[in-house]
Amino acid sequence: MERAKIPADGCAHDALLAEMTEMRVDDARWREGRTWSMIYHAGDAHTDFLKQTAGLFFSENALNPFAFKSLKRMEAEVVQMTAEMLNAPANAVGTMTSGGTESILMAVKAARERARKKKPWILRPELVAPVSIHVAFDKACHYFGIKPRYVPLGDDYRVNLKALKKAVGRNTILIAASAPQYAHGVVDPIEDIGAYAQKKKIPFHVDGCFGGFILPWIEKLGRPLPVFDFRVAGVTSMSADVHKYGYAPKGSSVVLYRDMSYLKHQFFVSTDWPGGIYASPTMQGTRPGSAIATAWASLKAMGEAGFMDLARGAMEAADRLRAGLREIDGVRLLDDGEATIVTYASDAEDVDIYAVADRLQNCGWSVDRQQYPPSIHCSVNAHNGSVIDTYVSDVTEAVAHVRAHPELSREGDAAMYGMMAKVPLRGLVRQGVLKIMEGLYGPDGAVPDLSKVGEGDDDGLVLQLINRYGDTAMDAIARIQALGNKLRPGR
Repeated sequence: MERAKIPADGCAHDALLAEMTEMRVDDARWREGRTWSMIYHAGDAHTDFLKQTAGLFFSENALNPFAFKSLKRMEAEVVQMTAEMLNAPANAVGTMTSGGTESILMAVKAARERARKKKPWILRPELVAPVSIHVAFDKACHYFGIKPRYVPLGDDYRVNLKALKKAVGRNTILIAASAPQYAHGVVDPIEDIGAYAQKKKIPFHVDGCFGGFILPWIEKLGRPLPVFDFRVAGVTSMSADVHKYGYAPKGSSVVLYRDMSYLKHQFFVSTDWPGGIYASPTMQGTRPGSAIATAWASLKAMGEAGFMDLARGAMEAADRLRAGLREIDGVRLLDDGEATIVTYASDAEDVDIYAVADRLQNCGWSVDRQQYPPSIHCSVNAHNGSVIDTYVSDVTEAVAHVRAHPELSREGDAAMYGMMAKVPLRGLVRQGVLKIMEGLYGPDGAVPDLSKVGEGDDDGLVLQLINRYGDTAMDAIARIQALGNKLRPGR
């Protein structure tokens, strides 16, 4: 494949637009409501309006708040509106970021810097969180040299509070929990964790990246929800994505702190660079003005009434989806209906949920596969409401088809996802995923075939054997691992 290069002469705008439109032909069909994540759509009129607001600040750069005071004002107001929505105290502060991952990175970084000032004896800081916490916390620990201590869940998929307390020690710099957690859609016991964190004088972050802009409106609809925000005194920080249920374009999130004593540890300042004194509130240097402007415009344009209407539509669609799935023999719901997340797994030995996922994908649905347990995840929006009946019908057909064709669990993506979920030696899985990443970001930039990961590569030999011999190989590895644990001294 010939490497792409900048053309000698610029291409015609019309031709480029046509080419870009053609490129989208195989993308996820979100306009038809066939995606259950990534896209949060508040209607074409809202989208068209935000495109106009983005154009007003297309070139502006929030790197220097003194140069673009309008962006500083809008960022401050987005933070204030978010703080008000999440019941933060009057002296709450925060910043906008490029997304939930950066908001989480900033909260963890701030906790580490705060600990360095207040507890300098901690040489290996630790973060305590449920195993269901968003993977961005794992990324933050990897980047910032923090040891994560992950706590198991209870039967209801909420964090085991007793185990969490046991995991907290003298090196703990931050406790984190979710409202709701992404995998199963449940809200962790924020009040109980907050009381414990406050007693221990440890910062406590609530990850509301998914739920921050939907749970407040669900609560106002009269739905029963546990307290999840700054009303809990022990909560010291929260993250909430404006580009999810805040219906802003991608690239906008908010990280909030109870007061400046926490936020100040997020800042970076350098005074010795030849280019001048440099100060930055977040990970980014250059910060696109359009992301701030569109977030501000989205919140102002939607208003409480607009958010309530869309929350009502999303919850009604989620309720209909749950009701339909409950009628299907062979699947079971994992979520409890608190939020707009609907997650379902197999409830029968002859139903491979990954094979069901393949069948749904062949029907044109964008499918999010999960593990522990193997399941399918749906983040429901109001615009999914028109396709609920079609989706339930397709799931019903997919389950019946998989039951009639058990060989499907050993074919297509189902074989790879099933293998990845079952391999007890997670280093092997990491090796396989790294191979996929190398393919995605290699010189030709092609999307690799998941079913052929490791082929023709010595490093992929173990994955090839597992893929070829399936459950037999995985059972053998599990037995070897169990034997090793049994023989290990002290066990």
